[in-house]
Amino acid sequence: MTTNCELCGTELHSSTQRMLCEVCTASCGQQLAALPHLYRQLADELSPLGSNWPCGNGGHGTAVDAPMPLAEHPLVLRAGGGIVGVLEDWRAALHQDRGWAPPRLAPGVEPRVHAAVKALTANLPWIAERWPAAGEFAGEIRALYREVTSVVAPREYRGVRLGHCPAVYDGVLCGSVLWAAPGTAAVTCEWCSAEYPPRLWEWLRGVQAELEQAS
Repeated sequence: MTTNCELCGTELHSSTQRMLCEVCTASCGQQLAALPHLYRQLADELSPLGSNWPCGNGGHGTAVDAPMPLAEHPLVLRAGGGIVGVLEDWRAALHQDRGWAPPRLAPGVEPRVHAAVKALTANLPWIAERWPAAGEFAGEIRALYREVTSVVAPREYRGVRLGHCPAVYDGVLCGSVLWAAPGTAAVTCEWCSAEYPPRLWEWLRGVQAELEQAS
């Protein structure tokens, strides 16, 4: 029997039908296992961003007067509709498709993340072999993992950490972490795409220094 992996499209030659290849299954399992740890690391990105940004010229890093006490992107990922929302939606869909009662939710967001990861991981062999939604599930877990690691990935992967992005769009401060990858000529925010070429680096350092003093 020849089928294709629902995520990467690789041909599968097996006596039994599978939805995900072994590589995609293993990757999904590793990404699931990392999410509780990444959830906790996101707390380190919630440092106060201050409210009085100094004025500067050029680039996307404009000044803002409205206070933004927490970095918004990490806050959203840690809230009920972020990591835990994605995991619990898939856990609920799994229970429904297997004819099980709806899962009971643990008190507190972090315990719910752990519970959802544990349940999805325990069912990953069945998901990879039989669940028609396996490709969509694995793709969304991969996207979630990449989104979170864009904020908290280690230095050796992202480059040098350069503080928070001061870009403001529609009155909302980005606040995502800026990383200078080795060999790049400009720093680009992976969340809002604001660019900081070398001519703005001195201004960016000044903004962050005043922000640190004000916090």
